[in-house]
Amino acid sequence: MNTAAIRALFALFAFSPAFADTAGPGQPEPGDNIIVTATRSAIPVTEAIVPVTLITRQDIEQSLASDLAELLRFEGGIDIARNGGPGQATSLFLRGTESNHTLVLIDGVRINPGTIGGAALQNIAPELIERIEIVKGARSALFGTDAIGGVVNIITRRSDRAFIEGALGGGSFDTRSASIAAARRGDDADAGIALNWQDTDGFSPSTAVEVDRGFENLSANVYAGKRLGANYLSVRHWRAAGTTEYLDFFLTPVDQEFRNQATALELQSEPGAVSSKIVISHVVDEISQNQSADFVESSRNALDWQLGIERGSHSWIAGLYLVGETAQSLSFGSGFDEDTAVRAVFVEDQWSRGRHSAFAALRLTDHENFGNHTSWNLEYSFAFNDGLAFNAGLGHAFRAPDATDRFGFGGRPDLNPEAADEAQAGLRYRPSARHSFELGFYRNNIRDLIEFDLASFELRNIAEADIRGAELSWEYKGDEFSLRTTLVRQSAENAEDGARLLRRAEESMTASIIRNFREHRVGLSVLASGDRVDVREIALPGYVLANLTAQVAIGKNWRLHARVENLLDRRYETAAGFRMQERSAFFDLKFNWK
Repeated sequence: MNTAAIRALFALFAFSPAFADTAGPGQPEPGDNIIVTATRSAIPVTEAIVPVTLITRQDIEQSLASDLAELLRFEGGIDIARNGGPGQATSLFLRGTESNHTLVLIDGVRINPGTIGGAALQNIAPELIERIEIVKGARSALFGTDAIGGVVNIITRRSDRAFIEGALGGGSFDTRSASIAAARRGDDADAGIALNWQDTDGFSPSTAVEVDRGFENLSANVYAGKRLGANYLSVRHWRAAGTTEYLDFFLTPVDQEFRNQATALELQSEPGAVSSKIVISHVVDEISQNQSADFVESSRNALDWQLGIERGSHSWIAGLYLVGETAQSLSFGSGFDEDTAVRAVFVEDQWSRGRHSAFAALRLTDHENFGNHTSWNLEYSFAFNDGLAFNAGLGHAFRAPDATDRFGFGGRPDLNPEAADEAQAGLRYRPSARHSFELGFYRNNIRDLIEFDLASFELRNIAEADIRGAELSWEYKGDEFSLRTTLVRQSAENAEDGARLLRRAEESMTASIIRNFREHRVGLSVLASGDRVDVREIALPGYVLANLTAQVAIGKNWRLHARVENLLDRRYETAAGFRMQERSAFFDLKFNWK
């Protein structure tokens, strides 16, 4: 199959009367989607000053993605690098920043481990996710360390009604999957559970040998809540555990056990003019080798308390954040065991009057190992009319080196924290309820960026990294047809010598098209990525990836989902020496009762 076939598929979607903009003056606007990550409070996504991408449950089901990374790779401004297939190590680069510069939350709780920085995207099952909120830009003022490039907040599944759902699936590489979910909701209480099992023989992650490496993952999410007068008390637990087979440095087949989990107790109170939310959480990230005694483990206990009050055109939030973290590791007979305490206070103000709106946030962090640090955000938006708005923002963020940076292989205890100053500006144009355009520019200057120096085989702070970029996106939402596309042009360089930062494309285009045929849906997702540079200046050519998906309704309660991955059967690498998936097919049959 070649690019002509892709054009033919585009034609199937595009030549449709549904593409006409039928929404006219006087017709109702569609309801706003509500987000919480941009400001730590519930606001319509259209009121967020910074760029926000929302991936809905409908998008997740249509994609038939097997993990979080597969969901995110078709989003503009995100580069994904994988060391092979299912379960293999995966990195996310948001707006050109490092893979450990994106903070990943589950229901607002930080899951980035204290050992290796980046969250285990490959272990997060989409079947447990209700929606994903992606905030692009520095957010350390709201969430602390790591949020230099942005925040990905995963909202787990909940329902406003009782339901039971189950699915069985399979596909290429002897892949098998099963899931079940159920929820119950009363006048003053709710509860739910979701389970997902995935097992695959996989394929060889290395381009040098043909040795298939598999992956098994059993994931669960449970929650329960009870309303007590003006208070709502809830508890939730997310967990992913299983086995990852891979090839070590010498291409020897090995495997490891993993466990990622987050447990939280939350109390929301609205006794009057002041609202309160207290979240006490416990997070564990654990990897243990089966061929040796080597392991990596981190655990974190945190208290996150915020108070909110509204006065006139102002909405204030102030909060307290306390963390105790333990990081342990053993590798080739040496390791570390480090405890870290972090304390922080923050305050923010959302202000709106007429066509003007603004946001300001300030956070004071006391880090046990790196002292005090101040982070902040200042943002402003002006609406020229009901359809056109200008927005601009400045932010200062930081990232404290994790335990592996300081004490792992090549680590240095004397590393400095990374500090970033970001500026962004843009225009948003919404001529009707169906069409929206967005043009954005950003620049991020990162000082003391931590990089691995091949000459000395250790980590070091380079003087400065300079990241510049522009994004242009268009979205159309019709009754029978929808389209979303984003063009990105960016430069991410070491400011010392102009060398490109690794594994990030300078140009990319993403497009997702959905065509409805009554209760059935067909989707096409395309990613065109420019070339990249990897370790030892290895050039990774650009590539075009296309996925075809379908959703067929069978009666009232049954649906068949299918996906063809890598429709064009392209050979490409997102990390040097690691192969990516060839053309393959997957399906699941789902039952839903409400």
